[in-house]
Amino acid sequence: MKAMLNQKRIADGRKSTWVRFYRQYGHLFPLIIYGIFYIVCFAYLESKPMRNMHLIHMVVDDYIPFCEYFIIPYFLWFAYVAAAVVFFFFQDKGDYYRLCTFLFTGMTIFLAVSAIYPNGHLLRPVLVGREDTIFIRMVRFLYRTDTATNLFPSIHVYNSLATHFAITNSSYFENKKWIRTGSLILCISIILSTVFLKQHSMFDVLTAFGLAAVMHFAVYRRAAVAYPQTAEARPRF
Repeated sequence: MKAMLNQKRIADGRKSTWVRFYRQYGHLFPLIIYGIFYIVCFAYLESKPMRNMHLIHMVVDDYIPFCEYFIIPYFLWFAYVAAAVVFFFFQDKGDYYRLCTFLFTGMTIFLAVSAIYPNGHLLRPVLVGREDTIFIRMVRFLYRTDTATNLFPSIHVYNSLATHFAITNSSYFENKKWIRTGSLILCISIILSTVFLKQHSMFDVLTAFGLAAVMHFAVYRRAAVAYPQTAEARPRF
């Protein structure tokens, strides 16, 4: 009898531990599930044969020079977005869910566009013959691992805007001007890197801005309209 009671206590303890964990960190599961979904879908789109590819190009693309130094902010994008998601995960569930809604919606639209309208570009320069600097080597690595297909809207641009909007609309950063300014500088640098590295056409950048503007209204401005008296609800850029 005593052994059965001990087993019951152990089972109840384990159950209560999982319940506490779920209540505290349950908002992690949508991120994991969507992350797996996105990676699988993106890998499939990147690997499948590209038939009837639509070339993306704007006249302005021909006037933008290649600059390998922009590889630094381009790669910083991964840390920028990930750091924001992790911070809001622990700091504020509301900001976290708003950021995830912003990110997941745009990334899903990107997958749908890539599946329905296969696209790519021919903007990348020939790197043979250029001085073999660390920046050129990093660009070569990028070109090897990321094909010049499935381009718009640019996820680098869109997710950078989503991250910056999340920071500027968070009450936590309201009085931390240096973080907001640093976020803006990094966001702009990442956006510029997409065209100066010839990863994207200006068309990809503009479509990302358009989609981000719609999502900014849906995620942040609607809250301000519904609750104009709430300081935290006021959208900030």
